[in-house]
Amino acid sequence: MPARKPYPSDVSDEEWSLIVPYLVLMREDAEQRHHALRELFNGLRYVIRYGIAWRAMPNDLPPWSAVYQQSRRWMEAGYFDALVSDLRAVLRIASGRRAEPTAAILDSRTLRSTPESGSRAGYDGAKRKKGSKLHMAMDTLGHLLALHVTPASRDDRAEVGRLAAAIQDATDESVELAYVDQGYTGEKPAGAARAQGITLEVVRLPEAKRGFVLLPRRWVVERSFAWATRCRRLVKDYERYASTLVSLHVIAFACFMLGPGLITSS
Repeated sequence: MPARKPYPSDVSDEEWSLIVPYLVLMREDAEQRHHALRELFNGLRYVIRYGIAWRAMPNDLPPWSAVYQQSRRWMEAGYFDALVSDLRAVLRIASGRRAEPTAAILDSRTLRSTPESGSRAGYDGAKRKKGSKLHMAMDTLGHLLALHVTPASRDDRAEVGRLAAAIQDATDESVELAYVDQGYTGEKPAGAARAQGITLEVVRLPEAKRGFVLLPRRWVVERSFAWATRCRRLVKDYERYASTLVSLHVIAFACFMLGPGLITSS
């Protein structure tokens, strides 16, 4: 790896030793490899953390085209999904939990559209935003289980069935209970969840709410959304394809699970 001054978003030695087996698609000495794999990953982390365009890659990192092409290969191979799954199991066991959760937390987050994503933008009347909606499920420790993207106009309740199916696929059908907010009330979302073997439990706001209230269970997913906002590439929907937006979130959450580097880097 060429000598250069490190960026705060660079992967640490300990983090790299954990993830490099997931990212090796060819031998280190393969003729097609012109750039160090770790530097390509550092370039991807830089894009996610600081929100730059691919073509604005710093000159002391590999060329933007190399970072972009390698990143696409990783995304399409699904390696970060496998990394998230394995890290989640390891962290849960280290916390004294079962490897697979029995409870989850569902929520959505609306991202404002940009010219790149405008073709799929919808209007979220509740948030008064035009853009895309990220539907996400976490375990009770805040580790990613599943996520997908729709236009912001899509009702949260209509996505429960798809999200519940993805949760059970990721956990070998171990989840029995999902905590949700009042936007998921009604028989239709409850029935969609039951079809996947999951019971929805609505966590309601206290009637005498004043100011900020820390809701049981629900605060975990809100914390995860807050972590995502530290990554400038994830603050808005800058992606042309919804699949890329999903992949960048998966990569970011994998990095959060590895350590605080991507969150705390300034």
